[in-house]
Amino acid sequence: MKLDVLAVSAALLAIERACYVWAWRAPDSFRAACAGPGRLAPGPTDALRALFLAFKALQIGVFAWWCLAHGGETPWPPDAPWWAIALGAALVAAGQALNAGVFYRLGSVGVFYGNRFGYDVPWCNAFPFSVTAHPQYVGAVLTIWGVFLLLRFPHDDWIALPALETGYYVLGAQLERAMIRS
Repeated sequence: MKLDVLAVSAALLAIERACYVWAWRAPDSFRAACAGPGRLAPGPTDALRALFLAFKALQIGVFAWWCLAHGGETPWPPDAPWWAIALGAALVAAGQALNAGVFYRLGSVGVFYGNRFGYDVPWCNAFPFSVTAHPQYVGAVLTIWGVFLLLRFPHDDWIALPALETGYYVLGAQLERAMIRS
């Protein structure tokens, strides 16, 4: 595994998590910096949605770079066993089902921290919140593990970015939970 690629990937992927922690823990500061006339978007949830799209593009770019940096001739190893491909596809499907469920239940305002910005976002206990307290984070992590099973398994670098991203998402969920309790 190339440690320089890991270090740059870790730094780039941390930007997304840091931004979400900022928006969650300091919503007034986030609103002032990102939303309003002449800013990123007219409102804070719109700004967070725009950043979400940019962060997904960055994340896809980092993952593609990782695969190309470690993949040599091809980023998808032809020697991946059938079960890794099947499990990877199942994880991606499950992760995306959780993410779609979050958007369906909460809508854009709810997904993009509307409750932190003063919008009335009712508490939801229906699927996917009936499965896990953080279905969007779990969905993202499942998708990431699935993608790397599909693209890099069985090579020794396949686990690095999924493990890193899992740590980032777990930390983000813990920081959100700390704010809810306080």
